[in-house]
Amino acid sequence: MKNTFYSNGKLLIAGEYLVLDGAEAFALPAKFGQNLVIESGENKEIEWKSYDYDEHLWFEETISFDEIINRPEAKIETVKSTLIDILHEAYALNPKFIDSAEGFKVSTHLSFPRNWGLGTSSTLINNIAQWANINAFTLLNNSFGGSGYDIACAQNNTPVIYRVKDNFVEQVEFNPDYKEDIFFVYLNKKQNSKSAIYAYNNNKNHHLAQSVAENNKITHAILNAKTLKEFASAVQKHEIHLSNILEMQTIKEALFPDFKGVIKSLGAWGGDFVMVVSKENPKEYFSNKGYETILTYEEMIL
Repeated sequence: MKNTFYSNGKLLIAGEYLVLDGAEAFALPAKFGQNLVIESGENKEIEWKSYDYDEHLWFEETISFDEIINRPEAKIETVKSTLIDILHEAYALNPKFIDSAEGFKVSTHLSFPRNWGLGTSSTLINNIAQWANINAFTLLNNSFGGSGYDIACAQNNTPVIYRVKDNFVEQVEFNPDYKEDIFFVYLNKKQNSKSAIYAYNNNKNHHLAQSVAENNKITHAILNAKTLKEFASAVQKHEIHLSNILEMQTIKEALFPDFKGVIKSLGAWGGDFVMVVSKENPKEYFSNKGYETILTYEEMIL
């Protein structure tokens, strides 16, 4: 007997960082994602294999049910210890999925390179939650932490507005005429979300309610923009707004000051993908600067 679960990757278009404090986030599920294949096993253990997008086996481990139930203390954080943490929290929420089994053979398969930052962890957590028949937002909160917008994308095939409070998810329409002028460029480095969140928390000022309100206003301007000019203007306002809060240069100021278009960080600033808004195809510009991974809206977004 084989069960397969699938979850979408994600891109956070607006509301990064502030989503942690109640702001509305606008996010798009990606065409890329991860599946989880479960087969029967034995010996009260899980034979786990994880494959990258090119079917390269990047992680292989055998984990006993006892390790999942009792979770030995890890001296250093490893892929195995992180996986045990997630499985342990899943077990705490529904012991039956382990207690009633003889064993499992599990494999995960990504459809995007792991370093792209499209949700290797969130897609895994949502898939494990489906397997264990538990709430994915609760599993995320009890294991990795984070806002949960990525779980919302994992579970939905449409754009979403997401709020942390009660894990509110609203499916919204975003299919603008100008989407052929939106591109996504990989910055050649994976950004650590945890360190970025730490920096945000340290730099948060005393005007949080005002900042959240301003974010929500700009987020809806981005979502509801009727023309490319309106969209680009709202995106630029969002960058400036967050730049002031983080006390950081925008990515355009830091790396692409001569670019004739708008560039917006997505998620953790300084890494992963950026969104580029440009009437001219920007591939040559970014390729000349060493950024070869450039996807159109159609190629990236579900």
